[in-house]
Amino acid sequence: MRAFRPAILSAFTNYGRADFSADLLAGITVGIIALPLAIGFAIASGVAPQQGLWTGIVAGAAVALLGGSRFQIAGPTGAFVPVLFSIVAQYGYGGLALAAMMAGVMLIAVGALKMGRLLKFFPYPVVAGFTSGIAVIIFCGQLNEFLGLGLKMPEHAPQQIKTLALHLRDLNWYALATGALTLAIVYLWPRLIKRVPASIVAVIATALLAHFAGWPVATIGSRFGELPSGWPGWHFPAISLDSMRQLMAPAFTIAALGAIESLLSAMVADGMAETRHDPNQELIGQGIANILSPLAGGIAATGAIARTAANIRNGGRTPVAGVVHSLVLLVVALVAAPLVSYIPLATLSAILLTVAVRMAEAHTFVELWRGPRSDFGVMVTAFGLTVVFDLTIGVAAGLIMAMVLFLRQMESVSHIRLVTPESEPEGTGTHSMRGKDIPEGVVLYRIEGPLFFAAAENLEQALRGSGGTPKVVIFRMRNVPAMDASGLHAFRIAIEKLRRDGVKIFLTAVQPQPMKVMFESGLVSWLGEQKFCADLDDALASVRLALAKPKSAD
Repeated sequence: MRAFRPAILSAFTNYGRADFSADLLAGITVGIIALPLAIGFAIASGVAPQQGLWTGIVAGAAVALLGGSRFQIAGPTGAFVPVLFSIVAQYGYGGLALAAMMAGVMLIAVGALKMGRLLKFFPYPVVAGFTSGIAVIIFCGQLNEFLGLGLKMPEHAPQQIKTLALHLRDLNWYALATGALTLAIVYLWPRLIKRVPASIVAVIATALLAHFAGWPVATIGSRFGELPSGWPGWHFPAISLDSMRQLMAPAFTIAALGAIESLLSAMVADGMAETRHDPNQELIGQGIANILSPLAGGIAATGAIARTAANIRNGGRTPVAGVVHSLVLLVVALVAAPLVSYIPLATLSAILLTVAVRMAEAHTFVELWRGPRSDFGVMVTAFGLTVVFDLTIGVAAGLIMAMVLFLRQMESVSHIRLVTPESEPEGTGTHSMRGKDIPEGVVLYRIEGPLFFAAAENLEQALRGSGGTPKVVIFRMRNVPAMDASGLHAFRIAIEKLRRDGVKIFLTAVQPQPMKVMFESGLVSWLGEQKFCADLDDALASVRLALAKPKSAD
């Protein structure tokens, strides 16, 4: 476990008063920014507002203390909203808590197995597609409170749009005005004063306006009652094998989303601050956070890109800023919770609408349209299925499409060709056929590209097209960087067929990874180490010796 070291352990080298002041100011600022988001995402996920607060408190502190990034700010995020809402609707909060804890265990396992770096290979078109799909889902889901309709909304975005259209005549103009004022403040306030978060200004201004003007708008207090002050108590979900079996798929979705978003957030932070995070430790920290959060009545959490970026922009230097951010939310939960009850729901909805617009990143559609059409198709598929059905279907379909396209591309760069001195490119040296005496009955094949299951058929076709039965076949493998089990299986079958026909087999310049695969599978000992040659000259010398021996000597 020596390899797993939280970032905070190395954050205090040459740490001084100026660094603490910077972390303190950044933590307070981010805590204020996180307040309406934590509450808003909790409500959008189908749970009580205070549960979002405690998620930000517990998960934020756990990730800051145990994560692998110096700047990560964790808490409820928009990516989880459709997933958590669906879980709550089907299994209740108890099911959500158990799913979050199971996801936490999965994240710890992935980090402990040092698989964190593998997640950076998650296809960008899939990430862009489901992220934009989530943005549309959040946007549609928040229009209900933004318009003051107060409807019980269906689960999926298309049905939500239909429901909203049928009830537009009942919109609350006061709620609409409250939301519009919030949007105006969020977009215009930063042009005046950047140091004071626009979202908290909007919350205070609209809460005061609605309260003192007596506007008939729904507030957190009118919908959920006054938020309780004090500690949340101990929450431990009921655990059974049946419930764990039912929640395995949702837990996996939470873990996958949490891993992807937290590592994306850490990568953004590295780009802004020119640092490097430890992805495995980050996943371990995120896993512990998701186990602890439900124990305090919270929900699933992950690294928040916008809040992490705000931390860096406001001068945060170490994980201390993340801890301060959690302490700010803790003060609100313990002391100022009753004041939160005055916040209009239309205000929170407007803030989440701005989050959805930023998440959508419409420019990615243009970027991918200008690139390969196949990547654009993957993104549109992931986006459309996420919006119409759900996130799991959208991500699964996008991944399958991306995998199939990848295999087609890899197959196109894998070639097995019959080579002759005439087809050999100009060149000299131990790997070139030019100017070399090739004995009669000796056939050479050049294999290029990775030899894996998608390229196995190419091998069979190339051998069938050679014509006749040669005395010796030399496989030139200098350009084969990798081989998988399916490629090895096809290669072994091809060699067995050739050997049954009395053909002698030699291989040249086998790269380390294919050599390791063939050695561990027993192919090297079965074929004979002397059949593996360093280059073509070495192989031709071995061929002449083999041809000079009686057949029984092979």
